Amino acid sequence: MHAQGTLMDLRTPLGLLFALLGLLLAGYGLVGDPAVYAASLGFNVNLWWGLAMLVFGVGMVGAAFRRKAQ
Repeated sequence: MHAQGTLMDLRTPLGLLFALLGLLLAGYGLVGDPAVYAASLGFNVNLWWGLAMLVFGVGMVGAAFRRKAQ
């Protein structure tokens, strides 16, 4: 059996992954050609889903660090 403090919290790498992918997707949404979004009724899907992924990833990393502090 492992001691409670030795197991890695999965929220940290998953949160970092979501945050990184969110940054890339939102960045592409900011600099991408607006004509691409004509099929989605002008809605910049990459930007908004990138921001949602970024917020989710930061929330997961924050929850992991808050758990470590306790």
